[in-house]
Amino acid sequence: MTQLVERGLIARWRELLTTYNQIACALERDLQDNHGIGLSEFEVLDRLVESGQAKMRMHDLATDIYLSQSALSRTVARLERAGRVVRAMCADDRRAIFVSPTEPGRQLRDEARETHRAVLAQHIPADD
Repeated sequence: MTQLVERGLIARWRELLTTYNQIACALERDLQDNHGIGLSEFEVLDRLVESGQAKMRMHDLATDIYLSQSALSRTVARLERAGRVVRAMCADDRRAIFVSPTEPGRQLRDEARETHRAVLAQHIPADD
């Protein structure tokens, strides 16, 4: 790889990181200010609700989200303490844990979804 190509690659990577950080910070701020929820908590609730399933295995949720396994576990624990999700062990596989959104969790997600989508629309140009 030539130095010119490498510099262009690094410049694009850093631009992507900067853009992601700006959007993530805006989402975090607006979700916290308007709904008392962080971006990670919203993403977990949003993915649980959008899955269309009554419950999801933690393993499946982990493969669908940008959080590390430990960060996901902490996020789910916070949501559980707040009454927004429930965790249950799988009867067939004691190693597996299911996560389900509660009705208050679904309601919070529905309310916060408007804020989330508005921030995304503000920062990400629409495809025409």
